[in-house]
Amino acid sequence: MVAIPEEVLRWLDAPEFAVIATILPSGRPHQAVVWVTRDGNDVLVSTVKGRRKHLNVEADPRCSVIVYPKDSPYSYVEVRGTAEVEDEGARELIDRLCQEYTGNDRYTADDGTDNVRIILRIHPEKVVTLIR
Repeated sequence: MVAIPEEVLRWLDAPEFAVIATILPSGRPHQAVVWVTRDGNDVLVSTVKGRRKHLNVEADPRCSVIVYPKDSPYSYVEVRGTAEVEDEGARELIDRLCQEYTGNDRYTADDGTDNVRIILRIHPEKVVTLIR
């Protein structure tokens, strides 16, 4: 595992938008804008069981997340690694992210659905940064 540099950890701790790239069954990339946070050195992304990000990671756990802060959009951190799927704490994570990103206490887009929240925990294997 590779450590994420201290100078960019604040981007993962703040409500900065990120893009996750996973691998489609065809081998082509799939990208999606996501909310992110971290747990120690791992990057966390919330999604729903059965969505494309989840299915891609189940088939091939290699992925990449890039965060570029809104106040310095020419700077970025890219975290490449492998993801594992977790169930525990998934509802709490999406609610916490919702509060940080929108100010709302609860993520309600899943209310009234059969959606099951999961966490993609990304373990860094390579980290690339550009700070301008």
